[in-house]
Amino acid sequence: MKRYQSRPKPLNLLPTVLTLGNAVCGFGSITLATRMTDGDAATGLFAAGCLIFLAMLFDGLDGAAARWTQNTSEFGAHLDSLCDAISFGVAPAVVMYELARPHGYQPTVLWIAAAVYMVCALLRLARFNAATDRDPGVFRGLPSPGAASVVASFPLMVQGPKVLAGDAAWVGWEAVDAAVAQVIPMVTLGVGCLMVSRVRYPHVFHWLSRGRRRTRIIVTRLIVTVAVVVAAPRVVVPLLTGWYAFLPPAAAVLSRWRRRQLGADPAPGADPAPVQVPQTPQ
Repeated sequence: MKRYQSRPKPLNLLPTVLTLGNAVCGFGSITLATRMTDGDAATGLFAAGCLIFLAMLFDGLDGAAARWTQNTSEFGAHLDSLCDAISFGVAPAVVMYELARPHGYQPTVLWIAAAVYMVCALLRLARFNAATDRDPGVFRGLPSPGAASVVASFPLMVQGPKVLAGDAAWVGWEAVDAAVAQVIPMVTLGVGCLMVSRVRYPHVFHWLSRGRRRTRIIVTRLIVTVAVVVAAPRVVVPLLTGWYAFLPPAAAVLSRWRRRQLGADPAPGADPAPVQVPQTPQ
C-alpha cells in the first residue's frame, strides 16, 4: 500500500513561484513606468520594458517547471492567466501611455488606445482558457506575451541608448525617437486586434524543440539569439518582435489574395455559386 505525503514537496511549489514572479514583474513594470515618469522618465520606462520581457521569461519557465515536476493543475492554469493579464495586458498599456504622453497626444486618445489593448488581451486570455481544440504547436491569434513584447520593445529602442550609454549616445536621435513615439499607439492598437484575430501563430518553444533536434542545437540557437539581442538591442528586439507579430497576418493576406487571383477563393461578400439541383422527371 502506497503512502502519500500530506504536504507538497518543495519542488512542487516551483511552478507557482515562477508564475507569481511573472505577476511581480508586471506590477513592477507598472509602478516604474508611472512613478518615475515625472522624475527620471528614461530609466523608469526602460526598466518597465525590461521587466515585461523578464515576465515573459517567467511565463515560459513556469509551464516547463510544472511538466518537469508533474504538477500541472487547473489552479496553475487559472493563476497563470491572471498573472498574464497583469504583465501582458495592463503593464504594456501603461507603458505605451506613459511613453507616448510627452509627444503631443491627447490623453483621452492614449487612454482609449491603452484600454482597447487591455480589453483585447483579456479576451485573448479568456478565449485561450475556454478553447477545447488547441493545437500544441499553433496559436489562434497573437499570444498576449507576443503582443506585449512588441509594445515593450519601444522603450528599449527609444530610451535604451540614453540609459545605457548616457546622453551622448542620444544626440542626433531626438527626431527619430519622437517619430517612433508617434506610432506607438497605432502599433499597440494593431497588436491588440491581432490578439483577438484568428491568424495562426507558431509556438516558439514548440518550434525550437520539435522533431529530433538535440538539446545542444536548441541551446546553441538560443545562445546565438541572446548574443545578437545583447549586441544590438535597439535594432534587433523591435525587428524580432515585429517579425513575429506582423509576418503571419501579412502572409495570410498574401495567400488569400493569391487564391482569389486563381479563382479558388471567392471575394468577401460575393454571392456563392448556384447549386445545381437535378431535375426529377415529371
